[in-house]
Amino acid sequence: MRAMVVVLVLAAAGAAAATTKKKECNAGDKAALLAIKKALGDPYHFASWTPDNLCCEWYDVTCDDTTDRVVGLSVFQDANLTGTIPDAVAGLTHLRTLTWHHLPQISGPIPPAIAKLNRLSLLIISWTAVSGPVPSFLGGLKSLTLLDLSFNSLTGAIPPSLAALPFLSGIDISRNRLTGPLPPALFSKLNTTQQGGAYLRLSRNNLTGGIPAEYGGVAFEVMDLSRNALSFDMTGLRLQEGVSSLDLSHNMLYGGVPAQVAGLSSLQDFNVSYNRLCGELPAGAARFDQYSFFHNKCLCGPPLPTPCN
Repeated sequence: MRAMVVVLVLAAAGAAAATTKKKECNAGDKAALLAIKKALGDPYHFASWTPDNLCCEWYDVTCDDTTDRVVGLSVFQDANLTGTIPDAVAGLTHLRTLTWHHLPQISGPIPPAIAKLNRLSLLIISWTAVSGPVPSFLGGLKSLTLLDLSFNSLTGAIPPSLAALPFLSGIDISRNRLTGPLPPALFSKLNTTQQGGAYLRLSRNNLTGGIPAEYGGVAFEVMDLSRNALSFDMTGLRLQEGVSSLDLSHNMLYGGVPAQVAGLSSLQDFNVSYNRLCGELPAGAARFDQYSFFHNKCLCGPPLPTPCN
C-alpha cells in the first residue's frame, strides 16, 4: 500500500512538473495568431487556438524553449481550409519556419507581409492553389536556407533576387506554370555549405533558354530541370563532382552527351531522355540504363540498342 502511495505521489509530482513547463507565448505573437485565425474565418482547424489555452500548446505552433516566442507555424493537410495566407503572419516577428502545405483551397498571391519575417530560415508553400508570381521580395529574407513553392499555380519568371540569398541551399519550385529563362546567378551563387547539400528542383514548368554560359559549377547534389522547354547545347556542360542526381529529360537539348558525365563517381541518377541529342555516347555511359537516353534524335552506342556506324 505504501509503495502505491509513493507511486501516486511521484506521478502527481511529475504531472505538476509537466504542467509548470507549459508557458504562455509572447502577447504580440498570440495576438498575431488569433488574427490569422480570424482572417481565415475561425475554422475548426484552429479549434485549440483560444485565449484560454496557452498558445505554445496550440496546434501547428512551435515556441522557443527559452524565450517563449513563436518560432514555427506549420499549417498542413486540411482540404476544408479556405482563403488566402493572412497578412497577420507579419506579426510573428521571431518566426523561423513557416509552412502552408497540402491546403488545396488556400489561394491568392504570396503576401508581401512575408517580407517582414527577416528571421525566416525555411519557407514552404506547397500543394495549394496559391497563384501569381514568385515575388522578388523573397530575396530580402537573408536568413532563408530552404525555399519550397512546389505544386502551386505560380506564373511568370524566377526572380534573380533569389540568387542573392547568402544561405539559400535548396530551391523547389517544381510543378507550377513558370516561364522565362533561368537566372544565371542560380548556378554560381547558391550556397553549397549547408548540411544536406544543395538542390535545385524546377521540373514541370515552361522555363526556356538554358543553363547559362557563365555556369559557375555549383555542386548541386540534386538538379531536376525536367519537363520544361529548355534548349541549349549540352556538349559543353560541365558538372562538379558531388552531383548525385541530374534530370534534364523532356526538354529540347541538342548536341552530345559530354564525356565527363560518364566519369562522375558521385552521379547515381542521370536522365536526358526525350531531347534532341545526337552522337555516340561516351565510354562508361553504359553504367546507366538505356531509359536514361531514350527518345533522342540520333544518340547511339551502349547502353542504347542502336549501334554507331
